[in-house]
Amino acid sequence: MITSDCNKTKQRAPDPADSKMTSKKVVELFYDVVSPYSWLGFEVMCRYRNLWNIDLKLRPALLGGVMQGSDNKPPAMVQNKFLYMDKDLRRLAGYFDVPLQPPSDPFEAMFKKGSLPAMRFLTAVQEREGRDTKVEQVSRELWRRIWSEDKDITEPGSLSEAAVKAGLSESEIKELLELYTSPKMKDKLKSATQDALDYGAFGFPLLVCHVNSKAEVFFGSDRFELMAHCIGEKWLGPQPEKAHPKL
Repeated sequence: MITSDCNKTKQRAPDPADSKMTSKKVVELFYDVVSPYSWLGFEVMCRYRNLWNIDLKLRPALLGGVMQGSDNKPPAMVQNKFLYMDKDLRRLAGYFDVPLQPPSDPFEAMFKKGSLPAMRFLTAVQEREGRDTKVEQVSRELWRRIWSEDKDITEPGSLSEAAVKAGLSESEIKELLELYTSPKMKDKLKSATQDALDYGAFGFPLLVCHVNSKAEVFFGSDRFELMAHCIGEKWLGPQPEKAHPKL
C-alpha cells in the first residue's frame, strides 16, 4: 500500500499559539520581491486566502541568503535557464494575470542591486503593523517596480514611492525609513531567512502548510494543485474568480 507523503512528512510544528487562535490551517509563504516566481505565488495565495480554510502568514525573507545557505545557484546564472526564464515569465504573466515584464537588465536588477534594502523595509512594515495587510500592499508595489515598471527598489526614495502607492502615510513612511536600517530589523530578516532554511528551502517561493502538527513544504509557483490536495482544499486554477465568477 502506497502512503502519501502528505501524511508522513514530519518537520517543525507550527506555533502552538496559532492553533489556539484558529482552526484554520496555517500556511507560511516565504518570498523575496527580487523573485518573479514569488510574485506569482504571492498573488495566487492572496486570491485563495479567503476561499480556502487557511491562515496565510506572509514571511518576507532574503532569497540571496537562502541560495547561499543551501549552496544553490540561481537559474539566471545558467545561460540556457536564463533564456528559458524570460520566455517562461512572459507566458506565465498572462496565465496568472500578473503584470510581469522583465526589467531591461535583469542581471543588474537581480544580482548587482538585489533586494536587501527592500526586504529589510518589508520587515519593518510587518514589525510596525503587527499584521500582514500593509506588508501585502507594499510587497505588491515593490514587485511592480522591479518586475513591471523597470524601476529601482534599493534606494530610500524608491522605497518611499512604493509605500506611498501602497497607501502609507507620510509619518508612517518616515518612521519606517528610520526603522528598516536598524540592527533589530536586520536580525529579524536574518531570522526569517534562517527559518526558511530550517524548513529545507533552496529557493523561493516556499510554502509551508501546517497540517495535523506536520509541516508540508512546497517549492515554486507550480505546486498549488498538489498543495490543495494535501490540505484538503480544491484548486480552481490561478484565477479562481474566473473559474467561478460568483466567488
